[in-house]
Parts: sequence; structure tokens; C-alpha cells
Amino acid sequence: MNRTTRTLLVLAIALVAALGASYAMYVAIGRMPVRTVTTPEVQTVVAARRIVVGGMITTADVKLVPWPAKSTVPGSFTSIDKVVNRGAVVPIAENEPITEDKLAPLNSGAGLPPTIRPGMRAISVKVNEVIGVAGFVVPGTRVDLVVTLDEQAREREAMSRIVLSNLEVLSAGTKIDQDKARKDGAAIAASVVTLMATPDDAEKITLASTKGRIMLILRNPLDVEPSRTSGVRLAALLGPAAPPPVEKTVKGRTVMVRAVPPPPPPAPKAYTVEKVSAGKRTEDVIKEPIK
Repeated sequence: MNRTTRTLLVLAIALVAALGASYAMYVAIGRMPVRTVTTPEVQTVVAARRIVVGGMITTADVKLVPWPAKSTVPGSFTSIDKVVNRGAVVPIAENEPITEDKLAPLNSGAGLPPTIRPGMRAISVKVNEVIGVAGFVVPGTRVDLVVTLDEQAREREAMSRIVLSNLEVLSAGTKIDQDKARKDGAAIAASVVTLMATPDDAEKITLASTKGRIMLILRNPLDVEPSRTSGVRLAALLGPAAPPPVEKTVKGRTVMVRAVPPPPPPAPKAYTVEKVSAGKRTEDVIKEPIK
């Protein structure tokens, strides 16, 4: 038997031994009993389908699912009876655990009133597609309110100014508009927007909507700084007025000629001063002062 044959024989024996050991290990592992680890669970109430803001929760809207006992959600419920006939103050997604802070207090009903925080008020303003920022003013967004007063309302020149900032939108449009927008995935073409404001701000909104035209400005929800502006007047928007025309006699006829503004003053003359210091040459430009 030559050297090559012996090498091939040794490799074949090693391969057969490796296959045999692997098969024996596979069989041994397959015969091991399956160990089941039991994790303590607790029944938790979750949403069986999407629940909208202000919706009254029924037994068809919720269900019980097992939840790891070590990872319970704070404020969650273990009984369906504790959440039925209560209104939702925030949108609840499907299979999302229902907690106490997502529900209105007991016996407070459903709809918009339970979503209003204590000390705040809900006020509705009439809008169109432009005022409503092309339908992107939806519940939960933040807006600034701009009012434009004309000469009749202010008895002075027209002006626009941000009067209220960082207002929370409670609802946009009617319930039919909202259901259609959720179904089609489109923006809400609302005719009415309901804002949450303090009683003082509600008075300002009422006055602004009756004495002028209002506009809503959509803002980033993370930007909570108040908008401080001094407003803009019509004169500042259009700039300085042109000089009125004057009468001028041309070839025996009197015509109106618009005055031409005087030309700008000539630029000051400049002089170049050459300086030589320590073998280094520099130049400075000096402008002649205006007399």
C-alpha cells in the first residue's frame, strides 16, 4: 500500500467516525425530554379594535388576553366590567392595553366633554380648507391663531397678528368627516375646528372671529415656545408709497407727471496710500469723508 492510498484510507475512516458521532449525538438530543418553563401570567384588558377619542367602550370593543405578570402595564385592568360604559379620552389602537389614564372618569359619559382638562374650555371656530391648513389640522395637533383686522373693525389701518399660540386641537370636522378621513386615509376637510383654551383665551377667540378674519398656523408639537410677534401693518407690507403725480406744462398743455425720486448720492472717493516699512510694501484704501 503506497502513501497516497494510506492517506485516503485514514481520511475515509475519520469521516465515517465523525458522521457516526454526529448521528449518535442527534439521536441522544432527540430522546431528551422537553422542558416547559411556565411564566406567571395575568389576564389583561386590551382593545379588540380601534377606539376613537370620545367613543363609548362596549364589550365588543375589548377582550382579555394573557399578559406576563412581571411586565404588567401600570393602570391596566383585569376585568372587562371596569372599562365598559366609559369614554376614551385618547385614541386606543387594536391590541393596546387599556389603562386608567386613557379613560374618562366614571359616570362622565362619552364624547368630547370628558376630553377637556379641568380649568380648560372647548371652543369651535369656523374654518375652510385654507384656514384649516389644507385639512392637516387634526385632533392632537398644535396651532397658532392669527387675526386680521380691517379698517372698519379697528378704525385704523389693517393689520395681522398672532394673538394666541400653542392651542391644542380637540376635533376637526363632524363625526362623518372624521370617519371618512380614517377610512380613505385622507386629510380632514373640516368646516369647524374645536380648540381647547382657557376661559380668557376663549374670549379672545370669540372677539377675533366676530371682529376680524382668523387663520390657523400649524406648528411642530415639540415646539412649545410662545409665538411673540408685534404684528404687521398694511403700510409695512406694501412699503413706502410712491410720490403723488404733479402738474407740468408741456408744449402749452398741462399734464400730470409722476415725480422722479432724486438719484442716490455719489459714492465717496477713495484714495490709495502706499506704505513701505522694513522693506515690506503695503497699501491702504482711505475713503473721502462725505461733506
